[in-house]
Amino acid sequence: MSLSLPKIILFSFFLCSLSCTADQNTDLESSAPETTSKVLYPDFDLQEGDLLFTDEDCGPFCDAIEKVTHGIDGAKFSHVGMIIKNRRNQLVVMEAITKGVLETPIDSFLLRSQDEQKQPKVLVGRLKPAFLALIPAAAQYVKERIGKSYDTVFDINNDQYYCSELLYYAFKNANNGTPIFQLRPMTFKDPDTEKTFPIWEDYFEKLNYPIPEDQPGLNPGSMSRSLYIDIVHAYGKPTGYRPRK
Repeated sequence: MSLSLPKIILFSFFLCSLSCTADQNTDLESSAPETTSKVLYPDFDLQEGDLLFTDEDCGPFCDAIEKVTHGIDGAKFSHVGMIIKNRRNQLVVMEAITKGVLETPIDSFLLRSQDEQKQPKVLVGRLKPAFLALIPAAAQYVKERIGKSYDTVFDINNDQYYCSELLYYAFKNANNGTPIFQLRPMTFKDPDTEKTFPIWEDYFEKLNYPIPEDQPGLNPGSMSRSLYIDIVHAYGKPTGYRPRK
């Protein structure tokens, strides 16, 4: 089926970038039991298709991201992964990090960063009922890209993937070519100075690649605000998060 997008006010924002680069020691096919996360966090049951928005602590890169992009209810997100069932019928997180597209045990994902109460700085997004039919095809798309390279230059058209780019294409493919998450112009500039963040100047200089200012992209913050999903659970409190009552 194909679902039409509502008009959304366009604004510049920043891309999910190096936070998607968490260097994980995980195999492409995990042997961790599905029940592990239920033992650690028994108050919520994840489902295939759930999106895990996380506030990871990765230093200057995450600081730059969080300064110019805003998630749902003020939350600062720097990474996102998707819950799928793997070949062993286990729930795992599929994500794009520097090692490429791979699966990660849920508990490992949740324990990467914690708030002051030692709870994961993770919110769970779930597609609204009208769009749940997209999940099987989206999950299959992601599984078929296990082992694909990480998109170091954030090019939306190069068959490599950063975290939110992977999910953008997964759901676009599932929706017969109509995206449910919107591409917007990327910015790598400090809003206070209107100059490129030094961390990005150094990064792209080392790659010998032009800074892709104003090129299309997307990030976890904007995805968390999508009209197509609901936030159904908060494991902890991401930076800046002020949930509406």
